[in-house]
Amino acid sequence: MRWFICALVVLLAPAGARAGDFDVLRGAQPVGPATYTRWSGFYVGGQAAYISGGADFGNATQPLVAYILRNTFIEENFGVSNWTTLAKRDANSTGFGGFVGYNTQWADAVLGLEANYTKTNWMASSSDSISRHMDSGGTRYAATVDASSSINLIDYTSIRGRAGYVMGQLMPYGLLGFVVGRADITKSATVTETETDIASGTLTGSLSPTTNTDNQSGKFIYGYSAGLGLDVALTRNVFLRTEYEYVQFFGLGGTHLYLNTARVGGGLKF
Repeated sequence: MRWFICALVVLLAPAGARAGDFDVLRGAQPVGPATYTRWSGFYVGGQAAYISGGADFGNATQPLVAYILRNTFIEENFGVSNWTTLAKRDANSTGFGGFVGYNTQWADAVLGLEANYTKTNWMASSSDSISRHMDSGGTRYAATVDASSSINLIDYTSIRGRAGYVMGQLMPYGLLGFVVGRADITKSATVTETETDIASGTLTGSLSPTTNTDNQSGKFIYGYSAGLGLDVALTRNVFLRTEYEYVQFFGLGGTHLYLNTARVGGGLKF
């Protein structure tokens, strides 16, 4: 009798509903749509950072030396200002800051825009001296350059786009951004030069130690950033974050500055 009732139900049911009814008759439970942790909307948070970076001072003092030796024989013929006087220096520091952003979500895909601020006291410096001599027309030209430079990074803000993928309570993401920072930068160069007749050893000319400096406080510097991170949802509105960001700065006048920043923090979603 049971098989007759089942057959009668199938025959009388609308055609579009028969396939699903078979599952019900077999005792199967309907499956709902997939659900994802909500990351869309505004969010704000705070963070702590560890910063490891390097400053390649290279020809940081080149403009200073070029100005001291402007319109001179040794600069025009031997390019003293192009000598690489200063070396690269590495340094570490800590920092703290915050972030604010907005996410748009499509199922398990998340795109967002974020402003991230870091306050720090990262500093590096270099000082060195180089001496060379050149012979020309029976005269020996000898020059010495004493140079020093330092950079103290005050803070920096990155405006970056993020792309994430939802995996349960986790959202790994990648980031690309534009960075603006402030730094105190000092540069100093002292040049000494002598001209000696090679045959007689007589001093025929000289430049007494002449110093040129360039000190800038709170100078704005610019660059780009790239990195990876992970947001972890603890509740509907609370999340934790861990992140790595690489920053490269430009426009420091002969100095190249890069940073590797590791962050941990937490935030609120709205």
